[in-house]
Amino acid sequence: MSTVAHTSTQADVVLIGGGIMSATLGAILTELQPDWDLHVYERLDSVAQESSDPWNNAGTGHSALCELNYTPEKDDGSIDVSKAETINEQFQVSRQYWSHLVETGKLTRPRSFINPVPHLSYASGKDGVDYLRARYEKLKDLPLFEGIEYTEDRQKLAEWLPLMFSSRDDSEPVAVSRTESGTDVDFGSLTRHLMDYIAGEGAHIHNNHEVTDLKRAGRRWRVTVTDKTTGDTSSVFAKFVFVGAGGGALHLLQKSGIPEGVGYGGFPVSGQFLRTSNPDLVNKHIGKVYGRAGVGAPPMSVPHLDTRVVNGTKYLMFGPYAGFSPKFLKSGKFTDLPFSVRPSNLGVMLAVARDNLDLVKYLVGQLLQSKQDRLDALRDFVPDAKSDDWEMITAGQRVQVMKKDDDRGGKLQFGTEVIAAGDGSVAALLGASPGASTAVPIMLGLLGRCFPEQMPQWEDKIKEMIPTYGQNLGNDRELLQKVRERTAKLLELDR
Repeated sequence: MSTVAHTSTQADVVLIGGGIMSATLGAILTELQPDWDLHVYERLDSVAQESSDPWNNAGTGHSALCELNYTPEKDDGSIDVSKAETINEQFQVSRQYWSHLVETGKLTRPRSFINPVPHLSYASGKDGVDYLRARYEKLKDLPLFEGIEYTEDRQKLAEWLPLMFSSRDDSEPVAVSRTESGTDVDFGSLTRHLMDYIAGEGAHIHNNHEVTDLKRAGRRWRVTVTDKTTGDTSSVFAKFVFVGAGGGALHLLQKSGIPEGVGYGGFPVSGQFLRTSNPDLVNKHIGKVYGRAGVGAPPMSVPHLDTRVVNGTKYLMFGPYAGFSPKFLKSGKFTDLPFSVRPSNLGVMLAVARDNLDLVKYLVGQLLQSKQDRLDALRDFVPDAKSDDWEMITAGQRVQVMKKDDDRGGKLQFGTEVIAAGDGSVAALLGASPGASTAVPIMLGLLGRCFPEQMPQWEDKIKEMIPTYGQNLGNDRELLQKVRERTAKLLELDR
């Protein structure tokens, strides 16, 4: 039984959630302001067990090299690459920061969290091949996508992806684009490295501590915390609070009462993957291969066959197979979704439901899939796949953002979004992919919004962390090449 709150702590910064976002923000602030007292609260018994865990995300190192949902086809048939350019450049920023940490000795053994794995895009059928060819033509001359290759040649396809094409029927047109400079990222390992670093510099990491309330207390925030081991409750009075609790962020944002958070809702989507460590299969496929999303499917449900490197071992992972659970976290509660409904967001959620019937239909279809249906989906990528070689694993929960829209009443927003109080004293991160891969630029943007007075004095240090801070890599081929070569060397991606 919990006791009445009887202890209190003062803190400069409280980070709620022990995932990659809190770890990234904590690491940056530790360098920028080492005199600040920083506390991290994680409800589970160790950090990085939810969306940052390697088996709860695709670990793509999202750089838009292979993810086709970042290069949508417009109504006139042209390909919009603007989002792909933005995400690719953001990932270059993340790579620069990780390289800085390695160069300064704050992180060691980069291969424990990042490994070189080619990124490929796959399309079949005439329409799919036409789309992928047009996408390649649009990307190949852009500096950020330099080195991208494209082929429809069966022999070349079998060389690139023997598991997929060595035994494929030749009757259907197929095409693949490839970029050799892709990566696989174990965000769980990276999160643990970052948390170890900030703990060594004096940060307080509290595992098995659940934040149950967040309220203003004068010029500070009162963070109510329950120790799940003892049941004791305490209060932390913080100058700044970041809510990086994944799916759990929405409830705390609502409890904060900030007007900027009014009207937001969340739509949870669960997922499963097929996984194998069979060396006969793993050794025939080196790459992350993304296909096209089905009708009504959310971007997170784009089918992909990925090489994963976890704790030094290679695996293949295929999926996702989307499902539904009202939980906002993998370890959450079935009441998460209904308890998130408020008078202020009910209209938004109903409007989203009205305008996304294709998504509802897609999810129902996924839930009704048989074991054979799932195997057939895998065989679109691996024609001779055998069910005995693969095991089903349950991935992490994703909570898509629902927000107000002046025209429709509400809309479903993919990606991530930072909601901050007007005075910058509290901020929350909602949403999903490509969040982890772009954590560094997201957190730098958060600092600009929440600490405008400190940013001028921090700028020189930030430029040490991110040498191209404030510059556009997409327009400077020479600078981009230098950045790629430097980060590849420091992160041991060129070996």
